[in-house]
Amino acid sequence: MADMDLFSPLSSLQWVDRDQLKANDYNPNKVSEDNLELLTQSILTNGWTLPIVVRPDYTIIDGFHRWTVAGREPLKTKLGGRVPVVIVDHHGDDSADVYGTITHNRARGTHLLEPMKAIVKRLLDEGKTIQEIGKQLGMRPEEIFRLSGFTRDEFLNLMTDGVTGYNRAVIYRRV
Repeated sequence: MADMDLFSPLSSLQWVDRDQLKANDYNPNKVSEDNLELLTQSILTNGWTLPIVVRPDYTIIDGFHRWTVAGREPLKTKLGGRVPVVIVDHHGDDSADVYGTITHNRARGTHLLEPMKAIVKRLLDEGKTIQEIGKQLGMRPEEIFRLSGFTRDEFLNLMTDGVTGYNRAVIYRRV
């Protein structure tokens, strides 16, 4: 992955028609209706403090729940049907988009187990290494193992890239 221009997303800040945005198909985050109401109240009290993060095609990377409440009253009317966005271009690297969604979410809350399992499996099926997934999603190998659905031996094989030939432990006794 190339280094991200840290200033690029904020330089793209713009207000756009909410209906231009679309949800991604992999977000494992879920918020209760009570929390959506709390989010609405937060926006009414504090103003809109965080833009929605989107890909160049306006697929949401982060901010699905802000986008959701922006389509409901009273925010829909107060915002005039528009939402603030910043564009993050990972240049066609779908994995980077997934990493962006997950890291934004993990920094703020909890994920549901089954969707997280599906994401870990998807990334492993795409050939991502345990080390990369761990780094990008802030997970230890043990957490990736629990979510992967692999057996212990299959997972160890992934961790070691199939390297075998380990020596058995030997107990030496004094004579």
